[in-house]
Amino acid sequence: MSEDLHRIRASVWIGKHGCTPEIIDEIRSQLAVRKMIKVRWLRNAEVDPEELALLTKSRIVQQRGRTMILALSRREK
Repeated sequence: MSEDLHRIRASVWIGKHGCTPEIIDEIRSQLAVRKMIKVRWLRNAEVDPEELALLTKSRIVQQRGRTMILALSRREK
């Protein structure tokens, strides 16, 4: 399974402004369609993965460095 997760391309990039409302909305929209997405962020971006998952009603499947894979929360399906 981890090999499959590795092959997912990042579809959301968080820039220097961090987790803006637009980023949150984009992640929610993508999760509604794809059920699982990869999110990356810049070194100077302030990102709390746990908080991001909470705000987007998702769960963290995997996190490594400044990259994480989010899946639609089981409760939200």
